[in-house]
Amino acid sequence: MREEKTARLKELTELLNRASRAYYQESREIMTNYEYDALYDELSDLEKETGTVLASSPTVNVGYEVLSDLPKEAHPQRMLSLDKTKDPDQLVQWLGEQKGLLSWKLDGLTIVLTYRDGKLAKAVTRGNGEVGEVITNNARVFINLPVSIDFKEELVLRGEAVISYEDFERINDSIGEEGDKYKNPRNLCAGSVRQLSNKITAERNVRFYAFTLVSAEGEEFSSRREQMEWLKDQGFECVEYRMTDSDNLKETVLWFENRIEKNPIPSDGLVLIYDDIEYGRSLGQTSKFPKDSIAFKWKDEIRETTLEEIEWSASRTGLINPIAVFDPVQLEGTTVSRASVHNISVMRDLKLGVGDRIKVYKANMIIPQIAENLTCSDSIKLPEECPVCGHPTRIKEENGVKTLHCENPDCLAKQIKLLSLFVSRDAMNIEGLSEMTIEKLVSSGMVKELADLFDVEKFREEFTQMDGFGKKSFENLCKSVERAKDVTPERLLYSLGIPGIGKANAKLIARFCHNKWQDIENLSFDQLVSIDGIGEVMAKSFRDFFDKDENKEIVKDILRAVRLDQSEEEQGDTLAGMIFVITGSLNHFDNRDALKDRLEKAGARVAGSVSAKTSYLINNDVTSSSGKNKKAKELGIPIISEEQVMEWL
Repeated sequence: MREEKTARLKELTELLNRASRAYYQESREIMTNYEYDALYDELSDLEKETGTVLASSPTVNVGYEVLSDLPKEAHPQRMLSLDKTKDPDQLVQWLGEQKGLLSWKLDGLTIVLTYRDGKLAKAVTRGNGEVGEVITNNARVFINLPVSIDFKEELVLRGEAVISYEDFERINDSIGEEGDKYKNPRNLCAGSVRQLSNKITAERNVRFYAFTLVSAEGEEFSSRREQMEWLKDQGFECVEYRMTDSDNLKETVLWFENRIEKNPIPSDGLVLIYDDIEYGRSLGQTSKFPKDSIAFKWKDEIRETTLEEIEWSASRTGLINPIAVFDPVQLEGTTVSRASVHNISVMRDLKLGVGDRIKVYKANMIIPQIAENLTCSDSIKLPEECPVCGHPTRIKEENGVKTLHCENPDCLAKQIKLLSLFVSRDAMNIEGLSEMTIEKLVSSGMVKELADLFDVEKFREEFTQMDGFGKKSFENLCKSVERAKDVTPERLLYSLGIPGIGKANAKLIARFCHNKWQDIENLSFDQLVSIDGIGEVMAKSFRDFFDKDENKEIVKDILRAVRLDQSEEEQGDTLAGMIFVITGSLNHFDNRDALKDRLEKAGARVAGSVSAKTSYLINNDVTSSSGKNKKAKELGIPIISEEQVMEWL
């Protein structure tokens, strides 16, 4: 029996360390939070029972050793983890007669900041608690972090770098093949903060929320609340907190619980810390935990249900993800019927099969997950064809994790950028279809070609069940689709996403053909290069597109769905031969594109930069010291206002 327990102890240690390695170093997950916590608790109980604790045990180690090309630095003091509980009564007992601060336990990346002479001098990640990575340049581009403060002495503080749910949805959708690595905001944040180029970090809207003042040279504080308010005065955003005592602690926990759904920042529980700094310090610490604070983890609400099917969702990178669809259950106040299974390895570990009795919960009370499979039929068969394009699938294995892929480069699931261009304002102008929504439509099989976007009415039920799509938003989408069916040849041509054929070139080609679509399609290479502004590369790209039979069919299907206005616009010549550059804000036109369109209709050309060929620079702020104004003055180019142009038009 002793040998069995020791073997299980070793097994759990290795398994949990492997999960930590995947999570912290590789920004991926091999098990759910629920599984990790359950296995961690089992290991902790075994260690207490046997009296054996391995040196590599996650119960005595903090975080994981960092592995990257970023510089490393040892922390002056070891950064400890927090002991945790899921029992509010235990929180009350722990707090006793003391007052405490209860705050969100943010789910991001812990950062230590050092300021000297009022400037950010250093930023270091937590790493393994002893050694972290220096990410100072990246921290300087956190969108809410002050790089300069009034306090001129040395200041050291800790906080959490996070990415909001809103930014996660937007940014993760735009980062190409890397996107599939980031399954939640925490992983995206870790990948963003640990970039070698802070340009990438800056693009990802990382935020910093302070939660501990480590030291402020020359300043004395008696309470944690004083420290937090002082940090706010220095310009830092602090983690949201509430003062509490034993009498109202449970009520305060409930207050946070009721705000989870509305909290824009990911969290995985709460943190309770003694307000009295000296009292907290007097308690000391264990080998892993400080005794002045404790973490509260939400007790997962678990429901039993029946697995109806595994739905396979194709992504823009070719990855095909399994989605569990089950009989709807109520969890944390909402109806849940779907949960991501992440990959083939997780699906096989759960031994899923249609009809299985499963237990489901919401990780951090937000994200639906499968906690356990009670019947384990393990009968799910992997699809041999991509659910979007029908191309054969292939299993890939990396770091012991198996995933399913479509390797067809022309799969529509990989053409999300093309679809987004197709519905954009300057193309078909279908409002209400974000990249994320389009990706959901494609991965679910509702959209298999461009023309399907004009037939959304038949998916009314599916749409209205999607997150963010109620009946009203769907009706608005239908109206937008109907308006979009009235389209001009130049907009249609631009919407096809032919390499090199942007808005301006599409307009030149349409005008050359007098807006006759048949003539546009049949333009020869020589005809194309004869058009001023169309070079050989663009001409070849154009012909390559229309010479493919599959593209011809795509265009035919679109033409059947839209109402093509081939009437030729009367072109003026008021400004013929003139070249304009537009800069600065506008007062009379909605945007620069609107003014550009008016100028081109009057026979002018609009360029993006000032050169010797420029006729006029349009800028309502004539005295501006902008680069374009300076360039225009150097070259003797007249700078005119919007009003002056309007007189000519």
